[in-house]
Amino acid sequence: MIRRAVALSLLCLSLPASARVVRVEVTSRTGIAFGYERIEARVHFSLDPANPRNQAIADLDKADRTEMAADLVLLRPTWGGNRTLHLEIPNRGGLGRSSDPARDEFLFRRGYTLAWLGWQFDVRPEAGRLRLYPPVARGVRGLVRSDFVVEAATDEHPIGHVIVGAIGGTGYPVADRADPANVLTERDDVTAPRRTIPRSQWRFTSDTTIAKDGAFQPGRIYEIVYAAADPAIVGTGFAAVRDFVSYLKHDPDAVAPVEAAYGFGISQSGRFLRHFLHDGFNADEEGRQVFDAMLVHVAGAGRGNFNHRFAQPSRDAQPLAPAFYPVDLFPFTDLPTTDPASGRTAGLLDRAIAENVVPKIFYMNTAYEYWSRGGSLIHTTPDGRADVALPSTTRIYALAGHGHIGGPFPPEQPAGIQRLRNPLDYWPLTHALVDALDAWVKHGTEPPASRYPRIADGTLVSPSTLAGAPAFAYAPFRVDGRSEPPQVLGTYGVLVPQVDADGNERAGVRMPFLTAPLATFTGWNLRAPAIGFPDYRASFVGSIAPFSRTTIAARYRSRDEYLGRFTTEVLKLLDERYLAREDVPALLKRGTEMWDWVNAQAEQPAAGAGAVR
Repeated sequence: MIRRAVALSLLCLSLPASARVVRVEVTSRTGIAFGYERIEARVHFSLDPANPRNQAIADLDKADRTEMAADLVLLRPTWGGNRTLHLEIPNRGGLGRSSDPARDEFLFRRGYTLAWLGWQFDVRPEAGRLRLYPPVARGVRGLVRSDFVVEAATDEHPIGHVIVGAIGGTGYPVADRADPANVLTERDDVTAPRRTIPRSQWRFTSDTTIAKDGAFQPGRIYEIVYAAADPAIVGTGFAAVRDFVSYLKHDPDAVAPVEAAYGFGISQSGRFLRHFLHDGFNADEEGRQVFDAMLVHVAGAGRGNFNHRFAQPSRDAQPLAPAFYPVDLFPFTDLPTTDPASGRTAGLLDRAIAENVVPKIFYMNTAYEYWSRGGSLIHTTPDGRADVALPSTTRIYALAGHGHIGGPFPPEQPAGIQRLRNPLDYWPLTHALVDALDAWVKHGTEPPASRYPRIADGTLVSPSTLAGAPAFAYAPFRVDGRSEPPQVLGTYGVLVPQVDADGNERAGVRMPFLTAPLATFTGWNLRAPAIGFPDYRASFVGSIAPFSRTTIAARYRSRDEYLGRFTTEVLKLLDERYLAREDVPALLKRGTEMWDWVNAQAEQPAAGAGAVR
């Protein structure tokens, strides 16, 4: 493959002045596998502040300009193709695995036009990450908050959000290091009282970093509130995605014209899609439907820091920090429910229903989202007391026993967690559901039935009823965000999946590893004592507890018997359309590897040890 850099001025695709996408500046074109072309570009937009469909963008009336730009990576078939856009919302500026046919051929084989468009303004520096270049509200000042924990004594820490390495958000620089509003506190738990650290004991080492005498220590939550200025108009990220998709669907001279558009979001970017719907962006400036379908993956009940003054898009809600950010917000369900605290009645799809632009939606959540992201709230009342109905356009699939991010196989136990990391891979299920979503949109073929735990049948329960599980699950906070830090008013009611005698979840889409089990798989793991807070769940990961040889021998007379049962369960999922045919060989291979690995363990727990009962 030959990469050919091209001068911007020579490959500037101009559009009519009335278009919201005013030009696409292509910087490179590269031929890749499967007859695809990779295009890297910057998309330029013009926003009309007077258009009613832009009124939802916070502080747009204070913007210093009406133009903005976004980075783009586009992979288009050079011939054929299915004329359908698969737009993956970048997670903190990164490209997903589907951008590389060497990692995942699935979408390439089906001929999708694949795109990633920058929507987050504060992506941390790292080559290849996509960002938005939005207008800002000049002269606006306010307070910004940053909380964090450390896993080892640390002299200096960024005030932006750091997940790992360069992944996260840079946040806002401090406007005045001497401002008396700048306050650093520490506390011993999420809801514990804050202790103010004397101003003489800490300092800003730059406009984006702080240091503390005696270092920041594990086992504490630190929180800095500081004065900032000139916030980005963060909600323009929604408009960028809306207008780019509309441009591809309706401009025959677009860089890659399509007839249908599907939005795909994982975790943060799945929350982006939920917020996109809530704020009314699935209608373009002319009222036309933007996304025909959405696959919202491992987003839990969340929305995000995506459309308010001094919003920090990277902030989420992890077991310790970040906390109290406007991430998990009522309404949680697609159709209206009533918030018992405020008395407000609303649904996530209210705007889309009113404008007749409701997409087909698949929500996919793992066990982790039920334990650590309020996942049950997308299908229960806000108090967690009753199931709620789904609209005919929505399906929910709970991926039983999976972690938010699958671990390696054979399973490993990194230093920061107490148990082996859950190795289950949800991509085979994701592939099949992409096919099902496409068939639903284009042919009206009903997708596989929703599968998720319910209160009514006893498969959705209080965490306190599960012996051996963490003492509590994350419950989204109700906060009054008019101050920093915000006032905490209470929590919403969350529930978690019930488990069987093996400790594996009873409801949801159950992979053969749960229906022909050799281990207990959970969506939670605990933090190692050395990094502090050992009673809290670790971020993003689940756990695996292999059965003992005695337990396995009592259940399966031989390796062949196990493999026969495993194969039967694989074929059942294939028949039910929860698996794609091309994923079957690899899944059968992993079943064999799982048997060999479990039986090769030098030390096995007693029967059932480590299981959640």
